[in-house]
Amino acid sequence: MRLRGFLIVVIALTGPPAMAQITLSGEAIQGGLLQGRAPAGSTATFQGKKIAIAPNGTFALGFDRDAKPSASLSVRTADGKVITRQIAVKQRKYKIQRIDGLPGRKVSPKKRDMKRIIAENKLLVAARRRLSLEALFENGFIWPAKGRISGTYGSQRILNGKPRRPHLGLDIAAPTGTPVAAAADGVVALTHEDMFFTGKTVLIDHGLEVGTTYIHMSAIKVKNGQRVRRGQLIGHIGKTGRSTGPHLHWGLTWRGVRLDPATVVGPMPKKK
Repeated sequence: MRLRGFLIVVIALTGPPAMAQITLSGEAIQGGLLQGRAPAGSTATFQGKKIAIAPNGTFALGFDRDAKPSASLSVRTADGKVITRQIAVKQRKYKIQRIDGLPGRKVSPKKRDMKRIIAENKLLVAARRRLSLEALFENGFIWPAKGRISGTYGSQRILNGKPRRPHLGLDIAAPTGTPVAAAADGVVALTHEDMFFTGKTVLIDHGLEVGTTYIHMSAIKVKNGQRVRRGQLIGHIGKTGRSTGPHLHWGLTWRGVRLDPATVVGPMPKKK
């Protein structure tokens, strides 16, 4: 997997080469995603919880916005050997972002809105729980759209003057109708034409509990269960849901934890 700030950490077990090594690629940083490789047939736990691992030993790890400076990885190989290591997690400082002009109900929903919001959240949670042991993301990620970065991961948001949850994705501002592509190979886990906060929404499962989210779109061009390739058209940028202008909110998740998409891609390609 090609990741920004590509880093290989090799954890080797003392002993014969057959017991050999675990590799982690990516940047161990708050909001970051790592791809791991262990001997075939291994099992693994991260922070004491069992994680998905493919038969060939491929797995993924993610660090949330406020991850502590150290995280624990433990791998048990097919022959019963256990390798445990601590991973140093780089800490970040986040910006404050103020956004005004949003419809009042989109910042402070009415009681009649809450039933809808709760039902939609259940759909999102169920889609993100989809589990495939196929590492579809192994060929890497690309930017799903080109435009101006109008919102960064982790920033504390002040909406219409009211403090709200941190922004856990990346916003790409571009004209309505700008193409949106799948950031990596995967299977469409959810499409929704009109969610309260996110408008036209697509979730893609990339395997091993890694997923991407595309919201506020003006049109959706894929269906639930459809297999997509990296770079394939999935929709168009819009301003549906809670939005003050046309943009794509691009999210990256692992086990439902919201990560920073910027950690898995290089600089945005220039427009031709």
